[in-house]
Amino acid sequence: MRDTYQEQLDELASGLAGMCDDVAAAMDRATRSLLEADLQLAEQVISEDVRIDGVRATAEHRAFGLLALQAPVATDLRVVVAAIHGAGDIERMGDLALHVAQAARRRHPQSVLPDEVKPYFTEMGRVGVALAEKAGRVIRSRDLEAATELEVDDDEMDDLHQHMFTVLMDRNWTHGVSAAVDVALLARFYERYADHAVAVARRIVYVVTGQMPGPLAV
Repeated sequence: MRDTYQEQLDELASGLAGMCDDVAAAMDRATRSLLEADLQLAEQVISEDVRIDGVRATAEHRAFGLLALQAPVATDLRVVVAAIHGAGDIERMGDLALHVAQAARRRHPQSVLPDEVKPYFTEMGRVGVALAEKAGRVIRSRDLEAATELEVDDDEMDDLHQHMFTVLMDRNWTHGVSAAVDVALLARFYERYADHAVAVARRIVYVVTGQMPGPLAV
């Protein structure tokens, strides 16, 4: 009975780690669709978001089942509680990748981004994907050092996000208000995506130590 219970906990963690891999792939495709005005990639991200939502629902169902039937305590209880909240964070990451893809589809065949800001979004995509992949590894390994590193890694996204406002406020911006709104909103999507990856890592710190390291992203 105990072996079955542990297997259920392991499956719960494995499902969340797999979700991280899924939303990393979604953001990679969404970024490429944005940079290349690739409608096929955008449509792929949009169509696959339903599957990510389904994985979240499955994870929550498993977690609530464990709460009801196994009455976990101590570390096991923290695993289940962290899984419930973490599934929501990861699903939100998928939603943010979806928003990026929808922006690319909405402007197709034109590009959403002026050429001068594309290098920044290339970097934001790279950082976001790396954060999601690292969050998945942290879930699998419960590596506290790696979990803490995500906080530092997120600083790069924050810097890129902040720099976009400098670009948009520059008097040499010649692309109009509509393009500025698109760029600001898209940059915000990437920044929030990264925040949710950090939130997932913080929940793993909670699982291992029993303490939540500071305020969580919402």
